[in-house]
Amino acid sequence: MSRTMLTLATSVTFIYLGLCAALFIFQRSLIYFPQPRSLDRGVVMITLQVDGAKVLVTTRPHNGPNALIYFGGNAEDVSFNLPSLATAFPDHAIYLMHYRGYGGSSGKPSEAALFADALALFDQIRTEHPNIVVVGRSLGSGVAVHLASLRPVARLVLVTPFDSIQELAAHQFPYLPVRWLLLDKFESWKYAARVDAPTLVMAAEHDEVIPRTSTESLFTAFRDGIAVLKIVTGTSHNTISDSPEYIPLLQGQSSN
Repeated sequence: MSRTMLTLATSVTFIYLGLCAALFIFQRSLIYFPQPRSLDRGVVMITLQVDGAKVLVTTRPHNGPNALIYFGGNAEDVSFNLPSLATAFPDHAIYLMHYRGYGGSSGKPSEAALFADALALFDQIRTEHPNIVVVGRSLGSGVAVHLASLRPVARLVLVTPFDSIQELAAHQFPYLPVRWLLLDKFESWKYAARVDAPTLVMAAEHDEVIPRTSTESLFTAFRDGIAVLKIVTGTSHNTISDSPEYIPLLQGQSSN
């Protein structure tokens, strides 16, 4: 090999290793985009103490057996959903968890932290509300599937879900060894087979963020008879909740 070719090969190798190092170091900043809390005045908050972190939960208290837990997307202020969810579910207590680093919660988000916080929230409210609907949107679908695989969820709704963040990242960075570098993999397909709750998988017809193949792969990971797939026409990843079909589907109403 000539000196020029050797120099070129060495430069390419260093650039490639630099890209791998950058992805490893900054990977969580590519997954999580913490947002402030928009609703504050007149809102009831509860605080979860989990592993030294204070995780805030925006709530609408309601007596009775029914509750709804909502896990949002990676750049979502979940408190924004409280008015519409409270109206749509008048007989449910509503709980919207602010991930670590989001909405005033302390700590930093990670897959392990979000999973632990979701389990802690479920266990705390189940003492008062044994009938809990769990809704997870986008990133929150990964949290919701994991929770439903370990706890007796009454019903599970997954909005614009994926089968695995690892697979999405591998598709986005095809020339990098993502499977070796990624810390937070959110392999929802792995947990789906353990879910017993009736499940709705809700996909946007024109989702530009989560490929349809990823959503359909997750759907097929559930056992037969557990999940139903619904494509919400005329919507994208961020506009699916604007559809007139969205709230009725959350409520469990059939739609043709």
